[in-house]
Amino acid sequence: MIKRLEESGKFLGITAFKEVQIRDVEEFFQAINRELPNITVQFFNADYLAGWEHIYFAVLNALTAFKNKVNISNKLAVEILLYASAQRQIRKAIELLGITSKTKNVAVVVLSDSQKEAEIALEKISEMLGAVKRDNELLEITDEKFWKIRKLFNVTDEEFEAELEGEGLEKQALKDLIIERVALLATQR
Repeated sequence: MIKRLEESGKFLGITAFKEVQIRDVEEFFQAINRELPNITVQFFNADYLAGWEHIYFAVLNALTAFKNKVNISNKLAVEILLYASAQRQIRKAIELLGITSKTKNVAVVVLSDSQKEAEIALEKISEMLGAVKRDNELLEITDEKFWKIRKLFNVTDEEFEAELEGEGLEKQALKDLIIERVALLATQR
């Protein structure tokens, strides 16, 4: 998915890959930065994301933080990770949503100045991952992910019940609660 962010004029690309094998994550990040020096790129453990909207709102909040000069990090990619994890500490954010050599389902965000740059960046990342299969369904909340996400973000039964509007809407309620946590990070000082 590639979407133009009207307010910033940037193009946001979000996708996910399954069955990823990254032996040395630090080396991989360095290679990404060499290959895509003018693109903001961030990776996430897709097993803990509450839909593409989770990342989308993290990106919007990170861009706003930079625009208003209230960013926590000096790097936009790191700020996106902080918002997605609803954490102010980089180390904690990496522990919660970052990738390791054991991460098999990886989500990626790219931010660029043009749609073409975003498309090229996503293709280049796919190649660098060994042409593993793109699978955007990894971004969605499955029954298995539901409980992992609730636990990771400490969503209480009370919060969940208050957000729940009807039968069968459990995944949407969880997604809404996670997006709310992402937004609330901006109010924490």
